[in-house]
Amino acid sequence: MTKKVFWENPYQTSHDTTVTATNGRDIRVQSTIFFAFSGGQESDQGTIGGFPVFSARKEGFEIIYTLPENHGLAIGAPVRMKIDWGRRYRLMRLHFAAELVLELFYKKLDGVEKVGAHIGQEKARIDFAWPESIGPMLSEFTVEANRLIEADLAIKSAFEDEPNERRYWEIDGFSRVPCGGTHIRRTSEVGPIKLKRNNIGRGKERVEIFLNS
Repeated sequence: MTKKVFWENPYQTSHDTTVTATNGRDIRVQSTIFFAFSGGQESDQGTIGGFPVFSARKEGFEIIYTLPENHGLAIGAPVRMKIDWGRRYRLMRLHFAAELVLELFYKKLDGVEKVGAHIGQEKARIDFAWPESIGPMLSEFTVEANRLIEADLAIKSAFEDEPNERRYWEIDGFSRVPCGGTHIRRTSEVGPIKLKRNNIGRGKERVEIFLNS
C-alpha cells in the first residue's frame, strides 16, 4: 500500500521515497506527496527522480505514476518527489470552496442531488439534479459561502476508517463530510469566491466556482 503523505501534510512540496515496483513507464513508490485524480480533484503535477510525471492514477490502495520512456528507475531506487505547489494550493482552495458550496446546497435545497463534480486549477464545478434554475439563489449562496470563508474557521481532516482509507473533513457546528482529497487548514485560506450558473440540460444545473485571486 502506498503511504499517502499528502494526507498527513498537504502543504509538503518535496519528499524522499523509494521505488517499490516498475512496469515499463509505470512505477510505484513506498510513500508519496503526489495526489492522484480522485473525487473530481485533478492530479498534482511535478517530478519523481527528476522525471516529469505524465499521469497519476489510483489502483485500489496503490498509486501508479507514469514517467517518460527509459526513465531507468529500478526497484529500490531512492527518488525525490517535487510537486507544483502553486497548482496544488489552488486545487486545495477550490476543492474546499466546492465542498462548502455543496454543503450549503444540501442544507438549503431539500432533495437536491449531486450528479458530478470537477476541481481544476482555474475553477471548480458541481452538477446537480434540480428541476428549476438555481440562478436566483446564487447571490444568497455566494454571501453565505463567503461569510463562512471570512470567519476563518478551523478545518479538521482525518480518518474515519483508516484500514480502508476513508477520510472526512469537519467544521465544528457546520458539517462533517466524507472526502479523500487534500484540504486547507482554515476556511480563510480560500479567499473570496464567485459563483456562476451554467445550464447543462433539462433537470440539471451546474455551479461554477472561481477564486478572486
